[in-house]
Amino acid sequence: MNSLSGSHSRYSAGTSDIRYVKGIGPRRAEIFRRLGIHSLKDLFYLFPRRYEDRSRFHTLASFPLGEPATCRGEILEIKFKPIRRMPILEVLLGDDSGTLRAIFFNQPYLRRTFETGQWVVFHGKLENYEGRLQLPNPEFEIMDRSDENSPHVGRIVPIYPLTEGLFQRSLRMIMKDAIEKHLNETISDYLPPALRNDMGFVPLDRALHDMHFPATLEDQSRARQRLVFDDFFSFTLSLLIRVKTLRTQFQSPAIRPEPGCFEVFKKALPFELTGSQEHAMREIEKDVGAHVPMNRLLQGDVGSGKTVVAAFAFFLTARAGLQSAFLVPTEILAEQHFRTLSRLLTPLNITVELLTKSVAEDDRKRINATLKRGDLSVLVGTHALLQEDVVFHNLAMVTIDEQHKFGVHQRGQLFQRSPRPHQLVMTATPIPRTLGLTLFADLDVSLMREMPKGRKPIATYWISRAKQAEVYRHVAQRLSKGEQAYIVFPVIEESEKADQRAAKKEHSRLQKEVFPEFKVGLVHGKLDRSEREAIMRAFGRREIHVLVATSVIEVGVDQPNATVMIIENADRFGLAQLHQLRGRIGRGSLESECFLFGEPSTEEGKKRLRLLTKLNDGFLIAEEDLKLRGQGDLLGTRQAGVPFFRVANLATDEAMLVTAREKAVDVTDGLDLATLKNPNHWIQKYLEQMPKND
Repeated sequence: MNSLSGSHSRYSAGTSDIRYVKGIGPRRAEIFRRLGIHSLKDLFYLFPRRYEDRSRFHTLASFPLGEPATCRGEILEIKFKPIRRMPILEVLLGDDSGTLRAIFFNQPYLRRTFETGQWVVFHGKLENYEGRLQLPNPEFEIMDRSDENSPHVGRIVPIYPLTEGLFQRSLRMIMKDAIEKHLNETISDYLPPALRNDMGFVPLDRALHDMHFPATLEDQSRARQRLVFDDFFSFTLSLLIRVKTLRTQFQSPAIRPEPGCFEVFKKALPFELTGSQEHAMREIEKDVGAHVPMNRLLQGDVGSGKTVVAAFAFFLTARAGLQSAFLVPTEILAEQHFRTLSRLLTPLNITVELLTKSVAEDDRKRINATLKRGDLSVLVGTHALLQEDVVFHNLAMVTIDEQHKFGVHQRGQLFQRSPRPHQLVMTATPIPRTLGLTLFADLDVSLMREMPKGRKPIATYWISRAKQAEVYRHVAQRLSKGEQAYIVFPVIEESEKADQRAAKKEHSRLQKEVFPEFKVGLVHGKLDRSEREAIMRAFGRREIHVLVATSVIEVGVDQPNATVMIIENADRFGLAQLHQLRGRIGRGSLESECFLFGEPSTEEGKKRLRLLTKLNDGFLIAEEDLKLRGQGDLLGTRQAGVPFFRVANLATDEAMLVTAREKAVDVTDGLDLATLKNPNHWIQKYLEQMPKND
């Protein structure tokens, strides 16, 4: 790797316009910009999507049948067959051992690419088609006989992501030239040598070189480990510094009620706490006792008892003479939490009120007045809590249920006050550990893995469509005992492209033909919120026996009398979504059953449904979902706020993520933030050089 002369100093920062790189120029620069490549540094971080081992060339006579391999030879003959719907181009290749025929289907433009006498490299799988050996649609490179030292053949070859107008051969040449001439002066390694040596990492310039042109696949693997660490370490380090900065900028009220509050609260409960609940409560009690703002995530499976933990946080706050807000995404869920909190806190002389858009004007004025005076301890509500006329006397605790249901601005409205309230975020969304370490890297996490005593696991069955009538008869038997059921569909209207049974169409049939003696209700996403919530309340009052629904029931319905769920076309739902739907039953002491109807067309789809019949633990299900679907698809991760990593993969690199986080914590624990004002501090230089994870 050669260093640059002074005449090339514009490359030294790695920020030069990509058009100045040899082989690019203004026109091709526009193509690179479509790939997000604007500078030389961007170019070095455009990594191959895979590699081909072309270090071994097979002679044409020894080319293996049915497995990927590479050969080279001279084009002896070209034939074009202009078949109407599938033109065929045959290329006969020769070397000292014999000949081999390559077939290109529906690519007539290649007639202008190949010429007899050319030397080419073909890479593909040889097949026996009706007794004739042929190489269908191979990848190819046109070469000179002197092309031995090129980046295209005779080595581990990078295969890059492309866009229209960009080709593998030209991109490899550009990358090879840029790395040889500019890498050393563009890239500096600011990771402390002690940390690098401790981890056994190669220097950054070597890692970047070996990601593009490794001598062996082992070299590429070592390079990747270094860059995976950089992905995770830079992301976590910058986030922890931001959190540390915020905690020094803002102060929260220290919530320090009289000693023994935990025992008072625990003794007043009509049930026994789980170990997970007790541990989470103790963590919250410790957090809020300081002036540093608490920023804690309470992550628990459906039915794990998170609301009781939130109630303890409100109890502590009220006993200290301070107020709490509980922000909830829907009225149904707000009413549910209000009933639960009133049942738990009223006997302890803690006042709780509910504020939603449905609250009468007189009641709203009364609630706002008591809130402003400080006579109200806990206010539960929807977006109505964010109205300007809702004024707290001394807000010290904000709890948000299913935070992702609210916009950033909405969440921020409750925190734009001084002193800053403590924050507790609750979620029942099953999230794999690696995803949690990135999505919630700025939060302290309390995991609740235990279920309350008496909660029975839900029996889940994957049922053949042929047994549908039998399942319906079983459901009717349970309905006749006074129990209730859900029947869930993935869509609300017929689609011409998918043979799904739509909830709207089936509702009428189920009422008339299947359950005529019971009341069948229908709720779906196209109903306005008031209609939807009216139907859910009727179901809660047991006026509706069977609720036909789309996944709008996924979050926030607690009806202990609902014991049966049928999920139609279950293969259309993700594994985590199926688990959350299933969590709407099994909320009481009765045995609960979930029946999955679905005929997956893929092995992955079949595995997903089989897993659901075996697992009830949402955390285990989330991990399996990540393994099955990979990080790109899970939960729409880019939309869900997961950072973009250049190399790291959340589905496969958990160990490195944990290590990188530990190292970042070690660095920031004793860090004096004032030292970061020096632009030459290694952390500043390191983070500045890393590609942005967004």
